[in-house]
Amino acid sequence: MSSLAQQISALPAPLLARLRARGFDPDRVARWAASIGKDRDARNRLPGTVEPPAPGDVVDLPAEGTPEHARCREAGLAALRRGEVALCVLAGGMATRMGGVVKALVEVLPGRTFLDLRLAESDHLRRTTGVPVPLWLMTSEATNGPIREALGPRLDDQGDLCTTFEQHVSLRLTPEGGLFLDEHGEPSVYATGHGDLPDALRESGLLGRFIARGGKTVWIANLDNLGATVDPVILGWHLGHGGPLTVEVVDKGGDKGGGPMRWNGRPVIAEDFRLPTSFDPKVVPVFNTNTFLASAEALSALAMDWVYVEVEKKVGDGKAVQFERILNEVTFGLAARFLRVPREGLAARFLPVKDVEELERRRPAIEAIARARGFLG
Repeated sequence: MSSLAQQISALPAPLLARLRARGFDPDRVARWAASIGKDRDARNRLPGTVEPPAPGDVVDLPAEGTPEHARCREAGLAALRRGEVALCVLAGGMATRMGGVVKALVEVLPGRTFLDLRLAESDHLRRTTGVPVPLWLMTSEATNGPIREALGPRLDDQGDLCTTFEQHVSLRLTPEGGLFLDEHGEPSVYATGHGDLPDALRESGLLGRFIARGGKTVWIANLDNLGATVDPVILGWHLGHGGPLTVEVVDKGGDKGGGPMRWNGRPVIAEDFRLPTSFDPKVVPVFNTNTFLASAEALSALAMDWVYVEVEKKVGDGKAVQFERILNEVTFGLAARFLRVPREGLAARFLPVKDVEELERRRPAIEAIARARGFLG
């Protein structure tokens, strides 16, 4: 049986070139393969001391009608009018959750897809501030082509208005550490997670050009969370604390997911599977929405040793292993502040849509919020 290195070196040159252009590193894959099945749970869990957030780590959004709310709103609007903000939407993955349709192109409201509503947000921001907020979509190999086609004449690869950039890819492995082949005998390519964003955005050139023309803040949100819109008040709050990163969190509502805590004294976001078995995540009353406001300069300079977690995946009739990185671990590289935002009513900022059934349930709320925020006529 040939080694993994031999299997990779024997791949067709065009495939290897395609992979390398998207962050593929054979040496890293070899390290992953050597670790498969070896103390996976222990490797995933954080060493050291993990504690609940300290008092003051999670701050509430200033209430409407207060002087702080007004101050934040004016500061945020001023930054938008200076063209200092870009919206980066996570639109990658492998297009498997919505019946094989690229999620960006799924119809959310009559005649309006997820992508249409994000474009409507951009149009609204330009109307209200007089300045475009660039919309960057982080896509994958599976979603990039369809999304670019749908953008049509709105596509602007300089990134001043609207464009895409691709996240990284790698190759799935067998549980034994060899190259996983699909039912056609072909290597199985996959996207390595939303944690690709800082590297992929920097490699695209978009971030450097944005900074060169005065850009200051990158607003990062999930495509399917249409509540996570650009808000001047939140932007002003972020700019006011002066740190490189703000993470939006919401009260738990029976949800499971990463939340804020202290790791060796440092405020971070960590998924439940990253916590020591002795730590009860239920003691943390809020969790991460995957919406971030990041300093463009800090994001550009970020250099950290990302953790790639081992994940088992059923592909066809076979069992594969893949390694992914999670975006919320950016909090391990950039000092983070946590802002609690609403999850109910017209101010709701957390409306995730993971599948068709959830979309059906959320449609009325999505429409109400889109109208209230000026994205629908």
